[in-house]
This record gives sequence, structure tokens and C-alpha cells, in this order.
Amino acid sequence: MKYSITGKLTAIMLSIVAGTVLLCWFINTSLLEPYYVKDKQQKLLDTFEMVNSVSMSEEGWTEEFAIRLEKQCSNSNITRMIISSDSTIIDSNVGDNETLLLQFLELVFRKDKNAETLLNTEQYMVEKTTDKRLKTEYLVLLGNLPDGNFLLMRTALESIKESVDIANRFLAYVGVTAVILCAVIIYAVTRRITNPILQLAEISSRMTNLDFDAKFQSKGKNEIDILGEHMNQLSETLEQTISELKSANNELKRDIEKKTEIDEMRKEFISNVSHELKTPIALIQGYAEGLKECINDDADSREFYCDVIMDEADKMNQLVKNLLTLNQLESGSDQIVFERFDLIEVIRGVINATAILREQSGIALQMHGNEPLYVWADEFKTEQVLTNYISNAIHYASGEKRIEIFVRPKTETVRVEVFNTGNHIPEEELEHIWDKFYKVDKARTREYGGNGIGLSIVKAIMDSFHRECGVSNEENGVKFWFELDCRSQ
Repeated sequence: MKYSITGKLTAIMLSIVAGTVLLCWFINTSLLEPYYVKDKQQKLLDTFEMVNSVSMSEEGWTEEFAIRLEKQCSNSNITRMIISSDSTIIDSNVGDNETLLLQFLELVFRKDKNAETLLNTEQYMVEKTTDKRLKTEYLVLLGNLPDGNFLLMRTALESIKESVDIANRFLAYVGVTAVILCAVIIYAVTRRITNPILQLAEISSRMTNLDFDAKFQSKGKNEIDILGEHMNQLSETLEQTISELKSANNELKRDIEKKTEIDEMRKEFISNVSHELKTPIALIQGYAEGLKECINDDADSREFYCDVIMDEADKMNQLVKNLLTLNQLESGSDQIVFERFDLIEVIRGVINATAILREQSGIALQMHGNEPLYVWADEFKTEQVLTNYISNAIHYASGEKRIEIFVRPKTETVRVEVFNTGNHIPEEELEHIWDKFYKVDKARTREYGGNGIGLSIVKAIMDSFHRECGVSNEENGVKFWFELDCRSQ
């Protein structure tokens, strides 16, 4: 990611670490040597004060003081020499006294023009000079003692430059190592912080597509975990709200269309009912009159007449029920409840419910698509559509007597197709099969008790969903289909 938090935090922290290392290197290079010189100068002054105080005391030079002075000079790497006014060496801690004495005398008589005076008082003078023979820098103190003797001390400064170079090289190695280790540690730490944030980003992205199954897995009680829990609550609330909005929106659309269609539907309903009830009423009336007039006195005939009357009455009852269902759908008085459910589970339920009919007719059924697939619709009415399609397929299947169900997901919708082998529907009648009471094969429809309303109910349900349904002739059969929302809009 171009602007990831991990990259930014890593870059910032590495910049701080690298900047700190560079600052330390700069301070080490520019300030360490002057600090070292100042420290050496202070040690020379401290040693001078030790000797000066002994020269002023009544006890004088004792063995205990000599040991203490030797320790001080050894720890501070100081070369000393005490000489009298006639150049006699009274005390020294070097082997080559004459050479050191000549070097001191050069300073005393200002023969070394390159010497730099650092301090100059009545008691002592501190200078920075260079040994011409060894090409080595020294810090030299020339002091007058109260007893008339001279104290000459020097300490080498050359080692500080080497120390600075070594320290800088070491600091460079440590700095590079520190930057690499910090990069690894910072990256690992920031990933632990950003991974939950990325998880929340993925969940929010899925929520924009109205996929509310993803939930944040909380592992603690920090700020990100609290945000994740609130995201989970938001997901649940949105799912419920969208379901309510879908239902409300669907109801509003129905209300708008309701007033313009209700009169026409009532007239058409009365006309179709009158037509459909005319035949069974006539049959019931005829057979009832036959029973009354005792046309046939034998028991078998009377039982046959009663069976016909009961069968026609049952068909009328079924017709009335279907008409009431259709009327409720078309008038908008039937409540449509949109909810999110697994379409595959509903299809399997209908398949199991129609298993006995298939077995009686010797029909094989195959379903394509077994993975859970969630849609937005009225679950009960979706089951009605599937039941009508599969029942029609069972009644009209011929030839191979095979039914296939296909579930084809798209970007925003899912198409369900029910195919059965058998005779084609005439092309000129394809557009009319959704009309109420329309029958392609009236003899076949009458045989299994159909009344031409099943597909009208399917069409009314799909119109209430504001989704499409259709039919087409295939190579060796007929395919009915319908579509449902797979995400809210």
C-alpha cells in the first residue's frame, strides 16, 4: 500500500534512529577532542595543586605523599619533573631526564614558537606543544613552587585522535546494526498494530457490498478491539435496518401501483372465475340431478357419481384458494417480508417435499450448485415459486424424464433455472403462459387437476419482488427461470 501506516511508522522511526546515530557521530568528532584536552588540563592542575600544597606544608615530602603522587601521575599518564633553580633534578618519573629537561627548557625560554598557551598565571602556565622528533602533541604545565623549585609536567594528546577515529568507526558499525535491528523490530511491531486495522478495513469493505457475515475477532481490550466490537454491532444493526428498508421500499412501490390497477384486476378476476367455475358447477349439477332421479340404481354408479362430484368440488376449492392467493399478491394486500436467507437450503427443501411425486412418475432430478448462497427476498414466497416450477416440471416431463436445477450467481442477482425434458411450448404461446387461466395443453392440465393459475402466481410473486422470470425452449425440453437479489440496493 502506497500510504500504509506500517511504511510511514517504519520510515519515521528509522529516520529518528539514523539521525540519532549521525548526531552522536558529529558530537563525537567535533567535541570529544576539546573535552579530552580540557580533562587532561584539569588533571595537570590537580597534580600541581597536590605538589604545591606539600611544598607549603611543614611536613614536607613524605613517603605516603610520594606514593599518592606516583599513583596520580600513573593513572593520568603524566610525566613530571621537579628541578631546582640551578637546574638540578630533584624528582622525576622518567628514565631519560636530560631529554625531557631540554624540552622543558625550550618551552621556558620560548624556543618553541608553535606552542599554544592555554593558561597563564603567576604560579603556572599551561601550553599545548608538539614534539618535533616524535611528531606527537603534548599538554605541558610549567609551575613555580613555594620552595623556589620548578614543577614541569606533560601528558600526551596524540591518543585522543586515535580514540576518536576508533570511536567513530565503532559508532558507524553500531549505528548500521541498530538501524537494521530497529527496522526489523519496528516493522514487526507496526504489523501487529496495522493487521487488526487491515482486518477492520476488509470488514468495512465487505459491509459496503452488504456482506454482514464477516466479524472482527477481538483478542484484547485495547482501542482497536473496542472499535472492532462496535463494527460488529454496526454490521448487525445495518443488516436489520436494510431488511426493514427493503420491506418498506417494496411496500411503497406496491402502494403506488395499487390504486391504478385494482379496478381492472377486480373485473378480470370476476370474468376468469366465472369462466373457470362454469364447467365444474355444470358437472356437479348434472351428476347431482342424476343421483336425485336415480338414473342408475346400482351402488357402483352412485359411488362413481359421488366421486365425480367430490373431485369437481375439490378442484373448485383449490381454484378458489389459488385465486385468493393471486388476488392478494396482485392487490398488494399480501405482506412481503424481505430477509436474507440461504437459497440453496430452500431449493433442497422443495426437492425433498416433491420426492414422492418424482418417484411415482419415475423422474430423475439433478441439482447444480451446492455451496450456500444468500439472497434478499421473501423466503416463503420464493419457496412457492420453486414449488410451482418443479411441480410443472414433474407433470410435463417426458422422454428421458429428467429434471435439472441450475443456480447461476451474477454480480448483483442470482438466476435459478428449472429444466425438464419433454415437448416444447409453441413459440406463439410462450408470452401467454403467465396469464391467469391460460393453458397450453388443456387436456394434460385437466388430467392432473391444473387450473392455469400456478404460473400467474409465480409472475405475481416475481413482480412483487421487482425481479424477472421467464421461460425458453431448449434442445430437448423446456427451461423456466427466475432471478433474486444477492445483495441489497
